[in-house]
Formats: sequence, structure tokens, C-alpha cells
Amino acid sequence: MLAGARQANICEVLGVCLRTWQRWKSSKNTEDRRVHNNPIPANKLSEFEVQRILKISNEKRFANLPPKKIVPMLADEGTYIASEASFYRILKAANQLKHRNKSRAGRKVIKPKELVASAPNQVYSWDITYLPTDVRGIFLYLYLVMDVYSRKIVGWQIHRSESADLAADLMVDICAREELLKHQVTLHSDNGSPMKGATMLATLQKLGVVTSFSRPAVSNDNPYSESIFKTLKYHHKYPCKQFKSLEQARNWVEGFVNWYNNEHLHSAISFVTPNQRHSGMDIEILEKRNYIYLKAKSLNPQRWSRNTRNWKHISSVSLNPDKSKREKEVKIAA
Repeated sequence: MLAGARQANICEVLGVCLRTWQRWKSSKNTEDRRVHNNPIPANKLSEFEVQRILKISNEKRFANLPPKKIVPMLADEGTYIASEASFYRILKAANQLKHRNKSRAGRKVIKPKELVASAPNQVYSWDITYLPTDVRGIFLYLYLVMDVYSRKIVGWQIHRSESADLAADLMVDICAREELLKHQVTLHSDNGSPMKGATMLATLQKLGVVTSFSRPAVSNDNPYSESIFKTLKYHHKYPCKQFKSLEQARNWVEGFVNWYNNEHLHSAISFVTPNQRHSGMDIEILEKRNYIYLKAKSLNPQRWSRNTRNWKHISSVSLNPDKSKREKEVKIAA
């Protein structure tokens, strides 16, 4: 200090807070009065005990057991070495706190990649649902493919069984009818055997359809198909009793698809029909609605305290959106 060094720099070298040094100096007692705790805890396990824990944990009878089972078993034998927490800590330090039994270790399943559709025939979603028959335990199977952007049902079939061959035939028909180019569309589904069957995958590869799959047992990864099946089964004309024949089921679903695509005003796409959005007619329809509302407001402005209803065209639709990405975009915009 006499040589001109700053107090802050000296305190940093000595490991003393500047305010502490100033307080000591003002009391004219420069003795180091910090309390020095012993860094070694009194209950620390010795090296011998650590090695004993590792040795016991790797014995044949304990090799596939976690500490929460090893410690009680030792206690039943009248032996106590350390707590379960100590066992866990020591095994972790020795890189042995991993999957210890013979069963396959649980694997981390990554969420499906976000798919964004900004036009029709870019992202499809499909699934199979059961349709009950009048014979208990026997079902019909509805194969249904929808366009995520427009919500249009682009293809469907009903069969008596689930099969990758039947699913492949459906996709061949859809690709021909929609005139899809190779690598134009991504088809998302769950992990069922018809979705991942060899015939289905080979057909999709030949057609140039990109595949996307949900995580095992996670229905939320395929929400659009789940939603349309709920709409179908809760429709007011859905049969109260089971379907009596395959022909009856096909006739009813054909009527539902016609209603859904051409009459149903879908809330998620600004209350236009899936066919109107699929064909691009929704842009003109929404512009007309917006004009009508603005005209009504200009004629009677006191009825509106704020803006008119939002009839903005929805430009894109996401399947399994990346929430972390959205949060980062919001932070950057803020």
C-alpha cells in the first residue's frame, strides 16, 4: 500500500473482502480475525471404507442391485458400512452409478423434428382407428390420411385388418390423385406395425415420400390424426350402434369425409372448409369477411370498442413445434 498499490488489488491477493479490510483498519486492529473452518468433515469416510463399499457393491450378489437395495440387505445381515447416499456418491465418483442390472437400459427418445407446412401437400399425418362391429371383439379398421396444412382428408380406406400392404396401396392412390412429386411431402405417423412395415417403407421410398414418426406411446406427437378421429366419432350422425357390415361403414365414412372436406368450417383455419383452404380459395373468403367487418364498423363504430375480428389468413401450420426455438424467438423480439 505504501508503494501505491490499490486496496482492492491487495484484498484480492489476500482473499479478503475490501469492506472487511476497511472495517479492520478503522478499528486499528489488523489481526486476521476470519474463522477458519476445517475443510475436512469429521464424518468423512476413510479410504479403506470407500474401497470396501466399492468391493461390496461389485460382489456377484450385489452387482446388479442399486444402493437402495444393497444397504437394507447388509442391515439384515447385521452390517452397516455407510448410508445409501454415501453408496450412491462413491459409486458415482467411480463411474459405476449406471444401469446395473441385465435388462436393457432405458434409452432417451428424441422428440420428432418440427415439421412446418406453408402450402398443401407438404406435410401429411395418418393413423388407423377401430370401428366397432356388431360382433363383440371384432373391429373394422379405418386408414385415414390428412393434409396438415389444409386439414383436408386426402385419402381413406376401411379394411377388416391392419396391414402394411393395405397402407402402402392407400399411399400409392393418394400420390397419384394429388399428383405428388418425389420428396414433396413428409408423412408423419406413430410407430405401429402398419406404419413401419417393410412393404409400407419400401413403397414410400419408391414414391419419394419422406417419413416421420412419433415417439413410442406418445399420442401428442400425432395430434392432427387424433383430433380428426375424435371429430369423426363424436359427430352427431355417428351410429349409436355398431356397424353391421363393411359396406355400411364405408358408406357412412364416405358421407363424413364429404361433409368434413366440403361443409365443415374448421376452427383452426379461420372457419373455412378444408377443401377451400386446400384449393387456395380461403384467402379470398377471409379478405371478403374482413371487408364486411370493417364496413360494418365504419357504419356503426360505437359497437366496437377495439379492432374487428381477426380474419387473417394462417400462413403456416406446425407439427410438433419446437417450443425452445419459439421461446428464443420471443426473447429476441422482446
